[in-house]
Amino acid sequence: MKSDIHPKYFADAQVTCVCGNKFTTGSTQEVIHIGLCYKCHPFYTGEQRFVDSASRIQKFQTKQKTASAIKETVQKKVEDKKRKTQEGQKSLREMLMGLK
Repeated sequence: MKSDIHPKYFADAQVTCVCGNKFTTGSTQEVIHIGLCYKCHPFYTGEQRFVDSASRIQKFQTKQKTASAIKETVQKKVEDKKRKTQEGQKSLREMLMGLK
């Protein structure tokens, strides 16, 4: 076996979070900087927070708004069509069937 191929292990590695929380753990790095920890992660805190650098959430919300607007216009058209047929206007099929 080769000797000295394993990295050095630090039993008291210092982990520092962006929120300011610090704790120690075992690692192959002496100092570790992280973006989220158990004190600030939304799953553990119960808060709803989004980390969105590419504005994907805003794009999705605008798509939802336009889809709901289109859905409303389609529903209005269907209601208008039903109302017209109830008022006595015949559809094209009914008019053609009446010619025979």
